[in-house]
Formats: sequence, structure tokens, C-alpha cells
Amino acid sequence: MAWIYLMLAGLFEVGFAVALKQSEGLSKLWPSVTFVVLGTASFLLLTKAMSSIPLGTAYATWTGIGAIGTVLVGIIWFGDPASGLRLFFLGMLLCSLVGLKLVS
Repeated sequence: MAWIYLMLAGLFEVGFAVALKQSEGLSKLWPSVTFVVLGTASFLLLTKAMSSIPLGTAYATWTGIGAIGTVLVGIIWFGDPASGLRLFFLGMLLCSLVGLKLVS
């Protein structure tokens, strides 16, 4: 169950990063509220996951899911560049996360 909490925490991290961008420096009310709600949910789920997943593994996985998801959202919805090297290193990050899961 802890790994499910961790995956959800990572997805909420993607959501709060997107909401932070949409808030334009926390100057727009609803994106700012969304940022706070999703950020709080993400941290609460991360905390629950850390009850049975080692600290380093949980934190690295949480940030990795957030990084991969945020980059993909940036590419798909915000027109961020999708160079071959960028995608290669995202794949390397994904392999690292799978490796952490396998050894935990």
C-alpha cells in the first residue's frame, strides 16, 4: 500500500507544479489554492509512504515521479522542447526509479 501512496504523492506533485506555473507567482487565486491543496495532499501521502519505505528511496522516487511527470506535462501541454537527449535522460531517470523499487 505504501508504494501506491508514493505513486499518488508523485502524481500530486506533478499537479502542484502545474498549478504553481498557472498561478503566475501565486497571483491568481484558484491556481494558488489548487497548488496548496495538491501540495498538502502530496506531502501527506509521502509521509504515509515513508512509514514503510526507506527515506532515501521514498524521497528519490517521489521527486523522480514529479520530475518525469512535470517534464512530460511541459512537453505535451506547454510546448516545452522534447529533444532526443532530454527524452533519453528521462528514460534513465525512470530506469533509476525502477531500480530503487527493485532493491527496496
